[in-house]
Amino acid sequence: MQVILMEKLVNLGNLGDIVKVRNGFARNYLIPQGKAKRATEANIAEFQARRAELERAQAEALAAAQERAQKLEGLMIQITQKAGVDGKLFGSVTNVDISEAVKAQGFDVPKSAIQMPQGPLKQVGDYHIVLSLHTDAKATITVSVLGES
Repeated sequence: MQVILMEKLVNLGNLGDIVKVRNGFARNYLIPQGKAKRATEANIAEFQARRAELERAQAEALAAAQERAQKLEGLMIQITQKAGVDGKLFGSVTNVDISEAVKAQGFDVPKSAIQMPQGPLKQVGDYHIVLSLHTDAKATITVSVLGES
């Protein structure tokens, strides 16, 4: 199915691109989320009429995300978990724990923005975590996992 992208999407395209995606991906995710519309003649004409408005809204969202990324860059968060004598945690530190710790510092970061490619943190130590606030705005924070016995 061919769709018109209504915003920039990672690994798919930019605003206004007409891309071919699988039917289920379009019907179940892109269209209901408002991220794309079917590429019909009427929708293409409507998009061309609203293009400047959509580009301005996307630029404002990017500017706001970049400002938040600058404020968050280099933030140090400490999370305390129960740990054994060898430094291995009983349980783990997940993106939910990190999101709550960032919220306690006064910033609102959704748990979906926290990228943990190695999975949950299971060892005491310092970790660099990337926050993806927008497709083009990322911030790196340091999460210090402390053990308590």
